Amino acid sequence: MKRLTLSFLLLATAACAPVGPNYQRPGIVLTPTFSESSAGPIGEVATRAWWRNFNDPLLNTLVDRGLKQNLDIAGSLERIRAAEASLRATGVPSAVSGSLSGAATRSGSDTAATGTANTGSLSAGLVLDLFGGIRREREGAAADLAAAHADEGTARLAYLSSIVGAYIDARYYQTAMALTRQTIQTREETLTVTQQKYDAGSATQLDVAQVSALLDSARADLPGLEAEFLAQVYSIATLLGEPAAPLVTQMQRGAAQPRSRGGEATGIPADLLRNRPDVRSAEMALASATAAVGVATADLLPSLTLSGSVTRGGNNAWSFGPTVSLPLLSQPSLRASRDRAISEARQAEITWRNTVLGAVEDVQAAYSRSVRDRRTVDLLGNSVNSYARALQLSRDSYEQGALSLLDLLDTDRSLASARLSQASAVQSMAVDWATLQVALGAGAYVGSQTAGAAAP
Repeated sequence: MKRLTLSFLLLATAACAPVGPNYQRPGIVLTPTFSESSAGPIGEVATRAWWRNFNDPLLNTLVDRGLKQNLDIAGSLERIRAAEASLRATGVPSAVSGSLSGAATRSGSDTAATGTANTGSLSAGLVLDLFGGIRREREGAAADLAAAHADEGTARLAYLSSIVGAYIDARYYQTAMALTRQTIQTREETLTVTQQKYDAGSATQLDVAQVSALLDSARADLPGLEAEFLAQVYSIATLLGEPAAPLVTQMQRGAAQPRSRGGEATGIPADLLRNRPDVRSAEMALASATAAVGVATADLLPSLTLSGSVTRGGNNAWSFGPTVSLPLLSQPSLRASRDRAISEARQAEITWRNTVLGAVEDVQAAYSRSVRDRRTVDLLGNSVNSYARALQLSRDSYEQGALSLLDLLDTDRSLASARLSQASAVQSMAVDWATLQVALGAGAYVGSQTAGAAAP
């Protein structure tokens, strides 16, 4: 027994390497560039405030305010604090145990004088980390903390995507309402001309009814557009955690539709391993699962605990010595636990690979849409200008009796449709550019106290 104890003491002082695999980022094949893009690396983008490229002071104010008070971000910060507490409980704190107790007992009887007996005891134990199970446990907790920091970045990106998207949509519906009011004014003018022609005997009641119907149709569009505008403002208020009424008043003052003034630089796919917080979180989950394999492997092996106690009161006593434990009968269960940990580590690697590939797809899809949106906006702008010129010419010809009312109304409808299509294209261009920035991981730690803490 003495030789066995001595052997384990020698093992404890030898600082042997922890059992189980050491974590290394798995290899993954990525293309040198994104599809349709030949840009070089873009470096760190986590602190890039890309929404400022819209040059919209109110949007900047709303985003900055929400980054400080959004509830989802607040929840992610609490999860970081919980992970920090879990990390503090690992390592030496988990290996050391002990307690101090004391008691004062007063007693007596018919045959003995009343007296007080004071006793106190101190006990302590230290688990020697022979095979690195405690170290692996700490590695896993550190990886969990890094994942929590990365999850904060993911929450921030989700917030940015939501609030910028809602703001862009709100301004689109405002623009759509303004364009619809222009259409209403145009059709009111057409109705006036048609009524005058009817009074002069050169138009029919059918002509008046057709113009009136088209006018009423435009007026009927306004309530729905206003409801959509308010819905987006309510969404912004929820993201800010604020009452909606003051924000509605502020937004109703109006502003132009946001248009991106930044480029579409994407970097290279390898940048996403560093810049996308969801990719980093998935990698840290893999690191934690890898460490869990080491913990489960160490559980299969013998453990050595040094323990001792001191007792005072009555008969003073002390004790000290090592305790060796070998989990013989629980080997099947412990081996099953290790095999499960190995499988969970493989699952975590698969999840990480899927996350990387999904991130690449996000960037490529957003980039493709973004570069084409600008062409669409330009072409629709030309269409609006042409239809506006055509409507003016059509109205002049109609007033002179050289054009039928149906042709004028067709041109009117075409112009109204082209204007709304252009506004919708501007909306899509802004949303897709913002989506590209989020897909790149840009802005994930703007204003954060934990920027870079999730790095592997």
